[in-house]
Amino acid sequence: MNANIKYPIKNICIFGTGSIGGVFGGKIAHTIAKEKATERKVFFIARGAHLEEIKRNGLILNTPEERGIVCKPVLATDNIEEIPQPDLYLLCVKGYDLDDATRAITTNIGTNTLVIPLLNGVDIYERIRKNITEGVVLPGCVYIGALIEKPGVVTHAGGPGLIAFGKDPHFPDFDPTETTTLFNDMGIRFTWSDNAATAQWQKFVFIAGYGLLTAYTAKTFGEILSDPNLKELLLKVMEEIAALAKKKGVPLADSIVADSMETGNNFPPETTTSFQRDIAAKAARHEGDLFGGTIIRLGKELGVPTPVTDSIYSKILKNL
Repeated sequence: MNANIKYPIKNICIFGTGSIGGVFGGKIAHTIAKEKATERKVFFIARGAHLEEIKRNGLILNTPEERGIVCKPVLATDNIEEIPQPDLYLLCVKGYDLDDATRAITTNIGTNTLVIPLLNGVDIYERIRKNITEGVVLPGCVYIGALIEKPGVVTHAGGPGLIAFGKDPHFPDFDPTETTTLFNDMGIRFTWSDNAATAQWQKFVFIAGYGLLTAYTAKTFGEILSDPNLKELLLKVMEEIAALAKKKGVPLADSIVADSMETGNNFPPETTTSFQRDIAAKAARHEGDLFGGTIIRLGKELGVPTPVTDSIYSKILKNL
């Protein structure tokens, strides 16, 4: 890619049109449909009963402002070879599907293709670049609560619906104007920074901490925060994550752990996490490696002790 040239974004692919992908893909499809003249087109990659419902009736999107929005892409499919080469991928799969997703994307990507991953985790860029060597990958994360209410119906249930993203380390001179213009036109909230690592680690302290503790204890946010011993355990996991970020030179606020703990109080006391629910169901695939595995590996690489996370995560895996 020539960083000095602005490449227009015409073909957009939502790879993983589940809950989060459905919210952003739905917004894009609905907005494009309202535009009188546009060259923009959006394509959905989905699977199973959800895909079949989207094919029949479009994706039904519920937002905090409006319910029952019918959103129709140019094509919804589970075969990436059926769509034209995208100018932009919004990559919205779960961490355990990331390797398969990136391998698929390598079959339909060009030098100027943009990839914005909206996954939890602090090593997502590195995982993506193991498979995807072409194109520009803009590291990011997303702040949203979303769910598939039933096949074909997606609800934006909470959070600002904000994408935080930044520059590809391989392309430090990349100009994001076309991307930010697209998001503005589509009504998608975002923040852009030269380095997205701070936003990613801020979220990781919260989501990995609560994910590991809820999975380990099988308790809700409220139950953990009302138990002094469990609250102390949560604090120690978050402190280990923050120590990793500090060792990597990622600037985080001194209050990051306290702030992340307090954020849990903003959720209903009965809140559980998807990782917790997967562990309770003894699911074969879950986000454990994205949380516990990443913390332990980085701890060993960086020489940062992570004994609490190590203990908790090993016990979680033994109970599967």
